[in-house]
Formats: sequence, structure tokens, C-alpha cells
Amino acid sequence: MTPSSDKELNGLDNPGFVVEDGSHYCFSPDRAAWSPEEGRGKGRGSSKLAYTVMDVPPWYLCILLGIQHFLTAMGGLVAIPLILSKELCLQHDLLTQSHLISTIFFVSGICTLLQVLFGVRLPIIQGGTFAFLTPTLAMLSLPKWKCPAWTQNATLVNASSPEFIEVWQMRMREVQGAIIVASCFQIFVGFSGLIGFLMRFIGPLTIAPTITLVALPLFDSAGNEAGQHWGIAFMTIAFIVLFSQYLKDVPVPLPSYQRGKKCHLSPVYLFQIFPVLLGLSLSWLLCYVLTVTDVLPADPTAYGHLARTDIRGDVLSQAPWFRLPYPGQWGVPTVSLAGIFGILAGVISSMLESVGDYYACARLAGAPSPPKHAINRGIGMEGIGCLLAGAWGTGNGTTSYSENVGALGITKVGSRMVIIAGACAMLLSGIFGKVGAMLASIPTPVIGGMFLVMFGVITAVGISNLQYTDMNSSRNIFIFGFALFAGLTVPNWACKNSTLLETGIVQLDQVIQVLLTTSMFVGGLLGFILDNTIPGTQEERGLLAWNHSHKGEAVNPQLVSKVYDLPFGIGTKYCAVSWFRYLPACPRRLPGSKRMDELKGAGQERNVKESSERDSEIGADTRI
Repeated sequence: MTPSSDKELNGLDNPGFVVEDGSHYCFSPDRAAWSPEEGRGKGRGSSKLAYTVMDVPPWYLCILLGIQHFLTAMGGLVAIPLILSKELCLQHDLLTQSHLISTIFFVSGICTLLQVLFGVRLPIIQGGTFAFLTPTLAMLSLPKWKCPAWTQNATLVNASSPEFIEVWQMRMREVQGAIIVASCFQIFVGFSGLIGFLMRFIGPLTIAPTITLVALPLFDSAGNEAGQHWGIAFMTIAFIVLFSQYLKDVPVPLPSYQRGKKCHLSPVYLFQIFPVLLGLSLSWLLCYVLTVTDVLPADPTAYGHLARTDIRGDVLSQAPWFRLPYPGQWGVPTVSLAGIFGILAGVISSMLESVGDYYACARLAGAPSPPKHAINRGIGMEGIGCLLAGAWGTGNGTTSYSENVGALGITKVGSRMVIIAGACAMLLSGIFGKVGAMLASIPTPVIGGMFLVMFGVITAVGISNLQYTDMNSSRNIFIFGFALFAGLTVPNWACKNSTLLETGIVQLDQVIQVLLTTSMFVGGLLGFILDNTIPGTQEERGLLAWNHSHKGEAVNPQLVSKVYDLPFGIGTKYCAVSWFRYLPACPRRLPGSKRMDELKGAGQERNVKESSERDSEIGADTRI
């Protein structure tokens, strides 16, 4: 195995390493060392990535892998508008539902591009969040916003009538206003550096239950979707497990072209790169065959009906070929305190979840742990994303998608260029209405089977953070066990006994209800409080090993700079204003850069070169 140059690869293949047999594969260092030398000579194992965060796969792989991420996120993107449609009085207006789906696709694409390019800069998809769904439904359940009785009768609904349009758009504008105002709070928390300041108090015993509880409470919804037809769901799971675990080391010879070799067959580990896309596509195709042959029941009340691919055929036929969503398409947003306070609770839960997602994404994408300025930018950019979602009228905000973080662990592809391709696929799906309507026809059991695998990976990633701590310590066992169990128990009780939490103040009731029913908030908060108040040594708490895992910033600052610094030379080559370093969301200059500037100013170019070599001695090769 030998290092490859960009010239040798002709800009088409992984710029990390090329295996001697011509296939493409690179190793990702596991945590602390970040040295490419350590990855050489190892067997193919679970710690290696096909493409790391800075790698650029061939354009055709970027497109296919991006579509895979889009399809992974699509279940949540489609589910949110459909859930909201009933409270928005739209359950009998399928065409408007398809417009909402296209809008959330379009906005999610914009927010993903902003996050990957200017936010935390990790390969992480942005999309609608269920944390905003609970307060939104609570607000729309108020007597003022309950749907008129006539909108519940399909025979009385005329979707094109001005009266009906005003009924649902009035409710949508109220939701928009609450999201826009609440997003300003998230923007402030991110770009002010408040999140970065709090990170000094957050260790493995806070991150572990938070990430774990991102996925564990979703067992109910994943089970409900998969339970619509367990045969189809298990088939989807079997395909994904077969491709990602049993066939991941099986190369598939595919035609390729390289300068000097012309056209030839090159082995590509196709099953490891595309397990989700292949599994989902095969299951979807089988569902289509079973639908055409009428093997699946046509009766809406029969078991397995939701496995059919034609149950939303009206959306596909009525959806326009081209429709460009735009801000204020439903009218000028309105604001009420009840909605703002409820959405604020969702914002808090979403931020805590996203911080955990950043660390999980960095681990799975072969990147150093995110520095504070990257976390600040990430949270601030999510706030901007929520503001855009409110302005466009998705009925929801945006957050980092945990299921796509899980897809990184399954596919071993952590390239952010792939996520950029996925964002472009979202944008196109939002513009071309037929595409969005067609994607919305993926059967529910197929999505449920995919979620069972993805959420399992997220849960394991969360628990893996405990490797930094001393789990022989009764203190640590108590903190993690109690935080995890309380994170499941308290929200379950709060959902079943919401009347006992009523204070008589609607706004306060909504805040309490959302916070206590959000598992990752309850578990993460308990872990945070207990870990910082119960006496324990730094080693016992895992802070020494945790900080050691962050030594990518000290051992190889060039790598951290390349991964997390702003793109296009912003803050370095261009707009390199001295006061930028005082902004919490701007990266600090690399060690030795000030001395290099002074030497350059004196015209001592040779000394600059020698100084640069000394500063980068411990991490000269920054390519993975």
C-alpha cells in the first residue's frame, strides 16, 4: 500500500491511499494519534473508512452516496408534514401535503449546505425535528386553533376555495412566527459562544446518555412503522445487514478509467459503500412487484396495506412537475407567546441533541473531535436553518439528523462532499414536485426496517463514549445507569399523566411538557448535573482520556484546521481581520502562525520554512 498523489489519481479517486490491487480504500485513525502511518499495514477492520471527511470520492459515487443519505433522512422529512397535516386541517388535501413535503425537502437542502460549508463542517444532514413537533401540536390543539368540524369531512372540503385556504394558512402562519422568533435564541446561543463555554463542563458521562437517548426512545415509532408489515421490514433489515456486515469485504469488479490504464475492471467494495441504498431499493422494488400483482391487500384496514407503493398515488398524479418554494408562500407569519415558549423548549432539546450528534459524526467520519468554535458555528447555523424553515413555511425547524450519523457508521463513508451531493438532491426534489411525490411512496415498513438498523448504530455510538471512563467505579455506573433509565421513565410518565403537570399557565405547561417528554434532555441534564456535583477524580470521570482524545487539536493542529476552519480562505487568506480571533464562532490561528507572519514581514523566507517545519514536526502529513 503506497501513498497516492492527486496527479496519479487524476482527481477521481480517494486522495488517501490506494490498495495495491487497484481498489480504493483508506484507513481512519481511531482516536488520538491521527497519524496516517498507524493505519498502514492493518487488516480491514471496523475502524477504517472508505472515505474520510476531507476525501472526495468520484463524482458518480458522490451522487449515489448522496442519494442514499437523502433516502435515509426522507422518512423523517416526509413524516413531519404528514403528522402536521391533521392539525393544520389538511388531512383531506393531498396536493397541499405534497407541497409541504417539497418545501421541507428544499429547505433541508439549503440548511445542509450551510451547515456543511459554513457551520460545523461535518458530514451531517439537516432536516425537520420531532422536538418541534410536540409544542407545535400542543399549540394547534388550543381552542383557538382547533380545526372547524367541516374540514374533517372530505365531501365538504374544497381544497381550492379561499375559505379553506385561509383556514389552514392562518394556522401555518402562526407556527411560522413562533419558529422564527424561537430560532433567534438558538442563533444567539451558538454565535455568542455560550454553547462552547458550557462544553468545558460536558464529559463522557453527559454525552453518552444524551446520544444513547437520541435513538432508544424511537423504538416505539420504528416498531410501529416496521410493524405495518414485519415481513417487508425484516427483509429490509436482512439486506442491510447482509451488505454491510457479511459482504462488506467482497469486492465487485466495475469498469473504470485511469490515465495510463485506460478502461479496465477495478474492484470496488460496493456492498460496504451502498448497503442502505441497495437494501432499501431492493425492498422497495419487491413491494412494487407485490403491489402490481395484488399480493398486498388493497383494503386500507387490512394488515400490510401500508406496504403498497400506490397508496399515495393521488399525490403523484396531482403534483406539478416544477414548483419553486419561496419565503412567505403562505402569507406573513404571525406571533403569539404561547407558541414561542413551547418552541423554545424544543430548541433547547434540539441543541443538546445536536452537540451529541457532532461528536458522534466526527468519530464515524474519521475527523478530530470538533473544537469549540466549530460547535458554536454549528449551533448558530442550525438557528439560521430554523429561521429559514420558519420563513419558508415548513411547519417545523431543522436539526442534525441522527439517522444519517448512523448511516456513516454503516457505510464507512464520511466524506462531506457526499453530504453536499445529498443536499443538492434535496434541493432538486423540492423543486421537481413529481420527484418528491414519488419518493414519498416508499412503503412504511421499508422505512421502519431501515430505522431499526440506524437507531441501533446510534445507540451503540452513544454507549461507546463510556470507554473513556472507569466503569469499574460505582460512581460512574450509578450516573450513567440512573441518567439512562430516568431518561426513559420520566418522559413515559409525563406522556401518560400530562394533566398532573398543568399549572394553569398555558405557556408554562407547554414548556414543562416538552422538556419532560424529551428523553435526551432529561437523561443529558441528569448526567450533566450528577457528573459535575458527585465527587470524582479526573481520571475516574474520564476527563483525562476524553481530553486526550481531543489532542488532534494539539498534536496535529493543521488537521483540525483543515477540517473545521471556514472555507474559501475566509479568516485566513481572505477577510483575515485581526479581531476575527475574538469571535467565538471563528477559529483561532494555528500555533506559530504569528511568528511566521513576523518572519515573512522581515523577508526571512528561509527561516519561515524552517520554523514551519518545526511547528508541524509532530503532524506534517495531514492527509488521511
